[in-house]
Amino acid sequence: MKLTGNTIFITGGGTGIGRGLAEALHKLGNKVIISGRRKERLEETIKANPGMSAVELNVQDPASIKAVAKQLIEEYPDLNVLFNNAGIMMADNPAGVIDEDVLVSTVTTNLFGPIRMSSALMEHLKSKEEAAIINTTSSLGFVPLAMAAVYSATKAALHSYTLSQRYVLKDTSVKVLEIAPPGVQTESNNDPSSMPLASFIEETLKVLGTDADEVIVEEAKMFRNNPGPNEGIFVTQLNNMMFEPPKR
Repeated sequence: MKLTGNTIFITGGGTGIGRGLAEALHKLGNKVIISGRRKERLEETIKANPGMSAVELNVQDPASIKAVAKQLIEEYPDLNVLFNNAGIMMADNPAGVIDEDVLVSTVTTNLFGPIRMSSALMEHLKSKEEAAIINTTSSLGFVPLAMAAVYSATKAALHSYTLSQRYVLKDTSVKVLEIAPPGVQTESNNDPSSMPLASFIEETLKVLGTDADEVIVEEAKMFRNNPGPNEGIFVTQLNNMMFEPPKR
């Protein structure tokens, strides 16, 4: 996709990967509007990036999505890129009793949110000569982490939905892209084995600026390439490194 001259709406743009991409795209000359539930994080981000805008959004709430979509179309009629980036990751135990709050909030944020947001802006995006929907999935959508089974499952589901969305929009002006990050160092992830945020943003933008449908940085390629008849081998290896599976 083109990296300049867009009007871009990014969910979850006040922190982490969302903020990093928002700032990078802002510096490239795009009009960027970020969203999130934490007003203080949004204000902090736009203060550090003059010209960037923000709107409060709860992607778990269909009414909030509908209201924000209406506001965006009215206030930013040139909007041509939707970046579904908001997501949450919490631990769960698929061998035990699932926490209902973890289940509902994770599925609602990571899967229902992007689907509802895309739906709310779809007709507007299709009216543009050149538009894009970008869905942030995860390398864990291809090689699930057992201690975050629900999160991994939502990202696998969003990958599947993205494939369908790309197919049905293939003859329109809307390009559908997927970014599948590996572990990335952010405010909530200090794991030294994860990819530094600056490196992830730099490599992501290089691929995003091409005609690629999937934006897979080098560190995520082994995850993306794993699915197949023998995919369980890598899944087992990854999870053996992470934790001892819970006993029944």
